[in-house]
Amino acid sequence: MTPIEYCRDKAAASGSSFYYSFLFLPPARRDAIMAFYAFCREVDDVADEVADAQLARTKLAWWRTEIDRLYAGAPTHPVTQALQAHVLPFGVRAPQLMEIIAGMEMDVNQVRYPDLESLKIYCHRVAGVVGEVSALIFGYSNASTHDYAGKLGLALQLVNILRDVGDDAPRGRVYLTDAWLKAHGVDRNAVLQRQGSPALTALLSELADLARTAFRDAARALPAEDVRSQRAGLIMGRIYRELLEEIAREDFAVLNQRIALTPLRKLWLAWKGWVFPRAALRALGR
Repeated sequence: MTPIEYCRDKAAASGSSFYYSFLFLPPARRDAIMAFYAFCREVDDVADEVADAQLARTKLAWWRTEIDRLYAGAPTHPVTQALQAHVLPFGVRAPQLMEIIAGMEMDVNQVRYPDLESLKIYCHRVAGVVGEVSALIFGYSNASTHDYAGKLGLALQLVNILRDVGDDAPRGRVYLTDAWLKAHGVDRNAVLQRQGSPALTALLSELADLARTAFRDAARALPAEDVRSQRAGLIMGRIYRELLEEIAREDFAVLNQRIALTPLRKLWLAWKGWVFPRAALRALGR
């Protein structure tokens, strides 16, 4: 198996909404984004699946060393070998990859966030930077597209946080900030125990509104001349925007079930976003 085949298999096996946004890209950009996505999955799996915190820190430290080897021209892992061949030509820099690892280290070392500003630091590292790198790979002509990509990453991560409240609780993680919990009178331990309440539903509704605002901010920040080149990112946004509304329709019942769109629905949204990118952009800002 070649390095890029390893990455393609990892992307396909994930079943992620992101995979559907890659399908219509030209081969060179598709391989680049799949290699980058595989890197993100590798380091995210360390944070999510390695129960021993010290072992997780050791593994993430190894990935830092591996990124150093990558930029020294001697990567050893199939993912970094694929990054060398397919991603580095697009101008992705080592600090960007290191910042993503730093975000995963936050997952290992930090299980709560006092306020929105501290949460935004985490969101920037694990999603905003991912958006910025993805935008590089998709290609753009206006530097303002970099700002759009970071804003879109924030919106996507807020939806992830909303969707995964119940999944994160067994890991001892609550991304709902202490300030939000206090304002709504929600006990953090109740969230950890996956106990619902009208107050928690109101908090999650407020988070949904914050995500909608982030999507609108992203849509307004994308320069018109880069709409077509950023179609894959718009597809990601369109799928997540629809997921957000699906969660709202289910009355934010995320504590004991994982709300998701069907693969067919995601494929349909991906096709529509590729053919009609401006409609996808309008859908983000609705």
